[in-house]
Amino acid sequence: MAVRLAFEVLGMGPPVVILHGLFGAGSSWKRLAQSLSASHSVYLPDARNHGASPWAESMSYPEMAQDVLDLIEREQLEHPFVIGHSMGGKTAMALALLHPEAIDGVAVVDIAPMHYAGQFASHVAAMRGVDLAGAEHRRKIRQMLASRLEGDAPVDFLMQNLRRQNDCFDWRLNLMATAVCMPDLCGFPEALHGRRYEGPALFVSGGESDYVGNEAHARILRMFPHAQLQSIAEAGHWVHADQPDALLCALHEWLSDAVASAPR
Repeated sequence: MAVRLAFEVLGMGPPVVILHGLFGAGSSWKRLAQSLSASHSVYLPDARNHGASPWAESMSYPEMAQDVLDLIEREQLEHPFVIGHSMGGKTAMALALLHPEAIDGVAVVDIAPMHYAGQFASHVAAMRGVDLAGAEHRRKIRQMLASRLEGDAPVDFLMQNLRRQNDCFDWRLNLMATAVCMPDLCGFPEALHGRRYEGPALFVSGGESDYVGNEAHARILRMFPHAQLQSIAEAGHWVHADQPDALLCALHEWLSDAVASAPR
């Protein structure tokens, strides 16, 4: 069953939908969206079990693609361009492969249609292990979370999921569902591997990330035969945080070309 996603809209023009990654929210892409909004209507939805969107027990990519399709249809968006990072990138790919008629192009940031090791399971376990009931300050929670994670873990990024309501802290992320669904989130549906999306596609990877290697390139081009492949130097998995200007340049150029060539 589809989830009615919470979202924010910036700007006017051809529609663009940006799908955030695991542990994120639409607001994670606010800076880039503000730049894109000079020429586009930019929609920033929160994925199910994230941000202000409702919670659900399951998180398969076809289901999350349906959530986005319902948003597109409900808002009467005419063939939007869809940009997705990590989990959002896999959702964007599933949407393109399952409902190609609904969009005019897809841009995917540092992820490929393949299985990845469940390295984020430790983040979920750490967040679930923090005693929120006994904490009076965000600083204390951050210290407890950092103590449960390895030194290079994105503690401040995870802390963006902390909220305070009625003098109590809790996580706005559905940690239980995320933990249970981690195998789905780390994989990509086998049923989609035989499909192809014939529309314009852009795959941007971080030059210092190991998410999109040669094997991934071959699979991307089988499933997205018109894909452009780009790498951004000095960027890891969170390309939009490490090199936002370079990513914006790539997206602006691709969107300009895709808008110009889209059938109307």
